[in-house]
Amino acid sequence: MESLPCQGCRGLCCGPVSITEREWKKIKKKVKSMPRLKRQELESQTRFYGTCIFYDVENDKCGIYSARPDVCQKFGYYKGLACFRKPEFATKNLPDNNERYIGTLSVDFTWKDLH
Repeated sequence: MESLPCQGCRGLCCGPVSITEREWKKIKKKVKSMPRLKRQELESQTRFYGTCIFYDVENDKCGIYSARPDVCQKFGYYKGLACFRKPEFATKNLPDNNERYIGTLSVDFTWKDLH
């Protein structure tokens, strides 16, 4: 299977990112385990408004990749979550999700919520 052309998008697809309570707990655990310098570098970056607070602008990638929310894992491969550069990859139907979303990263949850 081909992969999405994520390099060069500069996080334009990374937001707003809706998360569940389970995902927020996983993200907080990931951030807590990050080396302090890496966390500070990620936190201090300037992003486009609405872009996920964990998008690493300097390295053009997700700063919490192993703990990224479900919507990020599905992006580009599921109908309704198509990548604008490779919309033909979005062929799968989204499964039912019974979890309640608690907000979005960058709007409802910011780095201040992690201090």
